[in-house]
Amino acid sequence: MKHVDIFTDGACSGNPGPGGWGAILRYGKTEKELSGGNLQTTNNQMEMTAVIEALKVLKEPCDITLTTDSQYVVKGMTEWLDGWIAKGWKNSTKKPVANQDLWQILADLSKKHHIHFKWVKGHAGHLENERCDALARAFIDTLVQK
Repeated sequence: MKHVDIFTDGACSGNPGPGGWGAILRYGKTEKELSGGNLQTTNNQMEMTAVIEALKVLKEPCDITLTTDSQYVVKGMTEWLDGWIAKGWKNSTKKPVANQDLWQILADLSKKHHIHFKWVKGHAGHLENERCDALARAFIDTLVQK
């Protein structure tokens, strides 16, 4: 199984508001940068979308180290997801899980891969995290200039 490093970040100007996401995929010496966004979204939606869009690029099952500054994504995928599914997509307060549509997509895309989620502190000098943040913010700029 190929090992791929993925780095992601999401950003929002206002929450909700215009948002962007950035991702870097690295396989050996090959690197690919991705970015996108939406005019009306939330920071958590952009964090999740960054991971979803990065996983969509992979054409075969991979061993992945996914580095993000989003505890929402890390905890959602490693601690909360199984419980939400078992409870019919209800959270601990028996309310519908926020962003269920994105969680379902992320869960489905993740099934064929072996993913190790790694959290890093945001805006703390982590090179790839800073680059993903710059990609996300640059996309926000293109949205608000239109």
